[in-house]
Amino acid sequence: MPLYELKIDKSFMDGTPDDPNDTAIVKLILSVASNLGLKVVAEGVETRSQSEFLVEHGCDAMQGYLLARPMPIEDWLNQQVPAESVPSSSA
Repeated sequence: MPLYELKIDKSFMDGTPDDPNDTAIVKLILSVASNLGLKVVAEGVETRSQSEFLVEHGCDAMQGYLLARPMPIEDWLNQQVPAESVPSSSA
């Protein structure tokens, strides 16, 4: 099974960048992914310092309350593209 992406669990992001152990694990995941040519998604990003740390260390994508609250997919799609190009769930 091919592998394209790694996800950094929220439990490691909770202490990053302030906790040296969590930060070391996040840096390790980012390094391994980079060396293997994989994309990385960090989940549970809740602070600007976490976001800045991840950008600085080459993280490809982030998700968490800093960026947006959970929402239904249709609502998210409506924020991404014009309403006329989003198929309705009733169709």
